Amino acid sequence: MAKTETFFINIGIGVCMVLGGFFLFSKSSANETKTQCSSKTEVLKKKFGFTQSDHHFETYSLGINQNLGDLLIWQGVQWDSILKLDKISSDIFSIRKFRAKKPFTLVRKDECSKPHCIVYEPNKFTFIKYYLDDKVEIEAVQRDYEVKIESASGIIESSLWLAMNKAGLDGSIIDKMEDAMASNVDFYHTQKGDMFKLIFERKYIEGKPVDYGEVISGAFKNDSGEHFAVFYENEKYAGFYDLEGHPTKSTFLRAPLKYSRISSSFNRRRFHPIKKRTIPHLGTDYAAPTGTPIFSVADGVVVRAGYSKNNGKYVKIKHDDVYQTQYLHMHRFAKGIKKGTRVTQGQVIGQVGQTGLATGPHVCFRFWKHGRQVNHRRENFPPADPLPEEELEAFFIQRDSLLNDLNKIHYPIEISSALVASQTNT
Repeated sequence: MAKTETFFINIGIGVCMVLGGFFLFSKSSANETKTQCSSKTEVLKKKFGFTQSDHHFETYSLGINQNLGDLLIWQGVQWDSILKLDKISSDIFSIRKFRAKKPFTLVRKDECSKPHCIVYEPNKFTFIKYYLDDKVEIEAVQRDYEVKIESASGIIESSLWLAMNKAGLDGSIIDKMEDAMASNVDFYHTQKGDMFKLIFERKYIEGKPVDYGEVISGAFKNDSGEHFAVFYENEKYAGFYDLEGHPTKSTFLRAPLKYSRISSSFNRRRFHPIKKRTIPHLGTDYAAPTGTPIFSVADGVVVRAGYSKNNGKYVKIKHDDVYQTQYLHMHRFAKGIKKGTRVTQGQVIGQVGQTGLATGPHVCFRFWKHGRQVNHRRENFPPADPLPEEELEAFFIQRDSLLNDLNKIHYPIEISSALVASQTNT
């Protein structure tokens, strides 16, 4: 059945729902109070670019298995306008992608008129305006945001996540800190008493924090010492380095995904759970929910992205003349991943799945060295190349500036010790 016919059927169902009195859309705000212009509320004069005193706003959300066409028919919008909107929206953000229970706004020129515009916010930084007048148009608007440089520090009492949360940070910045200090700190085995401090970017919209930017520098202190990472960038280089100019990332990541567990290790005499006989398991299984991103563990070129009965959907990557890696049982490939695609370390190449011979969602990660499969967890990978001699002078200038700022931040235990000393002397 053609898409247009399907759409008309959905609309027809919506009309029947209205006539039968079973209309189930959620309307969370039927008549927002119009903001009066004054010196104190000048910043609120416009909403989504519309003057609030001259427009009426209503907030709705779709229910499960409901579509926008049903709502618009109920609101008095003509069928031809809906069909045209459906057609042209696919180039920017399709109205078919409106998520159930996610609010959107109908803008009217007055309380009794039909909708003049639909406003949908797919993310914090963008809103889409779908105009419903005689000339159906769509406009994507990027919100202005401010970037501020901030700092934080913390001490681990039970987990890194709780320590960062106590410091006013959320879990999304843990990934960024891991990227900054990946080769020096094992963030999966932190201990009570470990400490951190960070300098990072935070993004603000209309004075409210909405997201994190990049980590600029960081330090982590544990029983093996204090580890530093500073960001350095010019026309040729961009990344995190230690204080001597060595990259904080090794040439290979230790695992192809985060927040997972090893469900089956490399074992030449493993009993196969499906075939019910002893078959060598020449890889490491990482169990994770379906859809979890899978990363390439190093730079390389995709030599195979396909399907087989045992492997399911899989990707194989050649990294150099020595090393190759393979990622099995994927749910789907990432966009653009095919034979010949060049990938970088940490790039998403697919999602965890259960295709092929698999008893649950996981990725079987296989590692080749000189054409022979080996246990990658026992490999000592070569370190990444340090910055060349001619770059070090500029790097040291940047490093010293960032270290100066970082040293102004105290670890929590240092603050506590200073307070105890002060109270003792008193």
